[in-house]
Amino acid sequence: MSAAIELAAGVSGSLGSVGYGLAAIGPGIGVGIIFGNGTQALARQPEAAGLIRANQILGFAFCEALALIGIVMPFVFGR
Repeated sequence: MSAAIELAAGVSGSLGSVGYGLAAIGPGIGVGIIFGNGTQALARQPEAAGLIRANQILGFAFCEALALIGIVMPFVFGR
């Protein structure tokens, strides 16, 4: 048990970067899902390319906003 506490104490200096690494997982998965499904939709219905592309860009912007919030939070709540 004490080894785990010593390890946690050594990591405490870079918790902001660890937190951002964890916060970047969700938007990364979201962007992959958005563009993967958008590609499938374009292959199935090429005549709706404009609408599909607009929805892809909107979804991408929302996912990237989450990633940017993840960058800012360690600075906001930092010591």
